Amino acid sequence: MAEFQEPEFVSKQTVEASHFYLDLDPDPHSRFTVVCGGMERTSLDYVIERSDFPFWGLEFVDQGEGRLQLENEWFDLKRGTVFAYGPGVRHRIENSSQTGMRKYYLDMSGTDAKRLLQEADLLSGYPLHVRNVKELTDLFQMIATEGKDDQLRSRDIVSLITRAMIIKIAQRRSTSEGDSPKAYEVYQDIRQYMDDNYRDLTSIAEVAEQCGYTTVYVSRLFKRYAARGAYQYLLRLRMNYAADLLFTQGMKVRDVAEMLKFADAFQFSRAFKRVYGVPPSQLKRSR
Repeated sequence: MAEFQEPEFVSKQTVEASHFYLDLDPDPHSRFTVVCGGMERTSLDYVIERSDFPFWGLEFVDQGEGRLQLENEWFDLKRGTVFAYGPGVRHRIENSSQTGMRKYYLDMSGTDAKRLLQEADLLSGYPLHVRNVKELTDLFQMIATEGKDDQLRSRDIVSLITRAMIIKIAQRRSTSEGDSPKAYEVYQDIRQYMDDNYRDLTSIAEVAEQCGYTTVYVSRLFKRYAARGAYQYLLRLRMNYAADLLFTQGMKVRDVAEMLKFADAFQFSRAFKRVYGVPPSQLKRSR
């Protein structure tokens, strides 16, 4: 059996690397194929320059700093930066860190790969920055583990996680022009305040007042960064706590309503049903 030769596009300018290869000759009619991927810890003199690339490439910087050129524009690379390139996209990647960069990469082919990257704004000529670095690192590592395993259905699993990860990047992304790191920090602070004090909070107006912002601004932040509105987030926190009081500690509905500062048990039951779909009395009877 002939010895496996790594593709020419895989850099040798690394001090540590881990790669997986699933399909280096993908079906041109396939809508989505993960070709290969892995992790690279770059050497100090790491420079990659390409005028073309056969696949859709996605890279994510987990540690260190560098520089990126996409066509004629230069950008800084740092922890949390994610970028993409593909056929006909000239790009250059350089390390500028004294310890080298650690970055993850995936190469894909197919029309769905291009579409997903476009929908995430990853083919708009500039890099993005994700706020939750660990979340993305864990997803890349999960893909790499499954890719190396290459057992029955491994390729399907890699494909599904990769699709979900690109969608997650679109959800978590920020750019220097279109987003404000300060705004996200404010959102995190407000959410943390709600997490710590939800038992005593009954409205977003209270949250806004205590945190020093307007109700409109708090609502706008949750609409922008969360999967639900500010009041829906607070209500779920309170109802999760209520469910614990009812079913773990055996408290009565009216006592929980009073503890959580509802006007009466009826108002509390309506709120509970909004979250769980059934009133608390029905759940207590079923236990």
